[in-house]
Amino acid sequence: MDHDIQAKLDVFLNMNRKIKSYYEAIGLLDWDLATGAPRKGVDTRSETIGMLATEAFKISISDEMKELITYLTSEDVCKQLQEQDQRLIEDVKLELNRMQSVPPDKFQAFSVLAPKSQVQWESAKENGDFAAFEPFLSQIVEMKREFIDYFGVKDTRYDTLLDMFEPDLTVAKLDEVFSRLKARLVPLQDKIKNSVHKPDTSFLEQSFDIKKQEEFSRYILGEMGYDFEAGRLDESVHPFATGLNPGDVRITTHYYEKDVASAVFSSLHEGGHALYEQNIDPKLAGTLLAEGTSMGIHESQSRLWENMIGRSLPFWERYYPVLQSYFPEQLKDVSVESFYRAINKVESSLIRIEADELTYNLHIIIRYEIEKMLFNENLSVSDLPAVWNDKYKQYLGVTPPHDGLGVLQDVHWSSGDFGYFASYSLGNMYAAQIVNTMRKEMPEFDRLLREGNLSPIKEWLTDKVYKYGKSRKPSELILAITGEELNPDYLADYLEEKYKEIYSL
Repeated sequence: MDHDIQAKLDVFLNMNRKIKSYYEAIGLLDWDLATGAPRKGVDTRSETIGMLATEAFKISISDEMKELITYLTSEDVCKQLQEQDQRLIEDVKLELNRMQSVPPDKFQAFSVLAPKSQVQWESAKENGDFAAFEPFLSQIVEMKREFIDYFGVKDTRYDTLLDMFEPDLTVAKLDEVFSRLKARLVPLQDKIKNSVHKPDTSFLEQSFDIKKQEEFSRYILGEMGYDFEAGRLDESVHPFATGLNPGDVRITTHYYEKDVASAVFSSLHEGGHALYEQNIDPKLAGTLLAEGTSMGIHESQSRLWENMIGRSLPFWERYYPVLQSYFPEQLKDVSVESFYRAINKVESSLIRIEADELTYNLHIIIRYEIEKMLFNENLSVSDLPAVWNDKYKQYLGVTPPHDGLGVLQDVHWSSGDFGYFASYSLGNMYAAQIVNTMRKEMPEFDRLLREGNLSPIKEWLTDKVYKYGKSRKPSELILAITGEELNPDYLADYLEEKYKEIYSL
């Protein structure tokens, strides 16, 4: 490579390492806020986060960065660069084009508001008090509406937000995919409702010692390959994973004494996110490519481990005796088949993260439709509780008794993550498509689960998904793995096969 080109590339890479360092510090401060930071320090902490985020932002839109990208993307220069560097430059350029019109003072104001809003949400959720949270959420929504104009409106205003989490995703594409999915899942849901073969779940609602729940969560995370020397497990109001760097990927869960399944599956879910981040190619460390390629692909890994592995019968044929050893009195008279059917019960419910695999997608569609109304139809924030309750009644036949179990249940809106929710259903679809291919290439899949030999599965996923980080686009990744673009029929096929057996349809 030409000496001048290398010198310019080195400057570019150093600037990106600096941006990545700021983000790592911000991630640690955010994690601390969610896991027990003193409440009286929230305002000052939020100002600190805002300041650090703004410094990273200023570097990313600086004249020097623009000049470097212009130089490095010129035809004569670009062809001399390695593919990884080309991908990084392309990604940074995309973000520059999106963010360069945002005034730094507006960016900082939002970066300060978001952590304050998230802390206020925690209190409002606990008390079921939407009125206390409404002023914060109103500011968040208003600023996101303003930012859409800075980013540049795509086909619709909401398309602009979708694209930030899943590149090239549009309302038109998502409406079509969701329509195909609903056409398969709604009739299946109706058949299940009419089935007389209902699983008994009463034994899941006994008292389960929280300390033992934590011990089992740590055990099962270790079994799936989560590296505790490169991470940790804590508790938060809403379970999450945060990848500071591949050597420090932290996850949280939440324990309920009367619901042993909640923490188990939250731990599996967040562990799936963590495996992705912990197993990114070390060559990408310190760059902005050392993260998941999109939230849809990221969610595919959490949903794959939580559901397609963690809610399967072969998995529990191996691990149910271990769970029984932690809770012998509660589970002594419950067979593995009864446990398997119970954790896969289909029932309309209020809480998304505890929903079954089938109705879960309806929870996502509800949020997707509300977000479209917020940004394409200017729905008022004050109307959110009523709209939320109406849609839950329409889609799931249930009405929240208070807003803590309704519109306040999710953390995402408190920090402005509009456009994110669709990623969960996309993740289900990607996961089903990936597992379909994995089973073809690994016919011993079920046997490995029965043996508790999860390493080959983790290694396959590392080779096909994890190691690439953000160096491949989601559309490229799913095509390379499965040989076709996203296809929702794989998820519908998987759910139909599973629930026909459980409910004797």
